[in-house]
Amino acid sequence: MHADLLRRQAAPLLIVISGPSGVGKDAVLRRMKERGLPFHFVVTATTRERRPNEVEGKDYVFVSRPDFDRMVERGEMLEHALVYNDQKGIPRQQVAQALASGRDAVLRVDVQGAATIRGLTPEALLIYLLAASEEELERRLRARRTESPEDLALRLQTARQEGERIELFDYAVVNRDLALDGTVDTILAIIHAEHHRSRPRQVRL
Repeated sequence: MHADLLRRQAAPLLIVISGPSGVGKDAVLRRMKERGLPFHFVVTATTRERRPNEVEGKDYVFVSRPDFDRMVERGEMLEHALVYNDQKGIPRQQVAQALASGRDAVLRVDVQGAATIRGLTPEALLIYLLAASEEELERRLRARRTESPEDLALRLQTARQEGERIELFDYAVVNRDLALDGTVDTILAIIHAEHHRSRPRQVRL
């Protein structure tokens, strides 16, 4: 019995980091990578244009809309959605290979995508990032200078709507300004605790 429990506790987790646009999902994942954590960080595929500071295959896999559609048709996406007029999706093979190798797989999706993954894989670990206030979130979005006033208003409206779905998630973590390492430490504590559950999550794709 104890040996079986230990085997199940060692089973890899599918960890979903989500939250509204501008909350700092990319920054959190970047810091996790910088700290050399033993996870597989799934690279999202997207049809949107690459921003100047982004690296192909590291920040996103940038694909054309026709190529994205073909990937969906072939069942190569674990989850996909239209996000602010651009398609985004999670390559299924990346996740499957990571879990098969015994590594925790970490991925970032919007709230819509998190809901889809919850339906497909109920045992996934869903973590919601939020800003300390709506004012702080708006300040971060403005600082990016990548959205028009109309897009900014849409993202803030969407953030309010997404916040109403927080009960979909297992945990909620506040990503405060100038406290990125604290946010990462909290996420790592959650993952550590999840690996020591008496009834561990057993992810099946």
